[in-house]
Amino acid sequence: MTEPVLPPGLVAGERVVLFDGVCKLCNGWAKFLIRHDRARQFRLASVQSAQGQALLAWYGLPSERFDSMALIENGRLLLRSDAVLGILAQLPWPWRGLAGLRLIPRPLRDWCYDRIALNRYRLFGRHDVCLLPSADHAERFLHD
Repeated sequence: MTEPVLPPGLVAGERVVLFDGVCKLCNGWAKFLIRHDRARQFRLASVQSAQGQALLAWYGLPSERFDSMALIENGRLLLRSDAVLGILAQLPWPWRGLAGLRLIPRPLRDWCYDRIALNRYRLFGRHDVCLLPSADHAERFLHD
């Protein structure tokens, strides 16, 4: 079996979550991951960072207006509800139990995801600039 082709800067087995760094909801999600991913399985990158932009380009995703969250795991890209559920499945209980939502057909899950994603700034607000990680969480983020 051939090894997956990894984006530049990532190593085998690394899991990266791409998120909108100016979205308050998305920043809340990143903080949630830092708090509940006690095994430190996931690294984070905002789509506005140079590393985030490079990953978007690697996968042929739009870099100007990226309206989703992404999970990159062993070179495989998951988007939208698949990304959220893929992350939840790897967190401790009770969060892992929410991965059972995979039983809902993907078109319905993604439709719900899209309603929130497309209205996230209006519903939750946005920061003027991408927030930087605190010193104690800096190692959880990909760096340029």
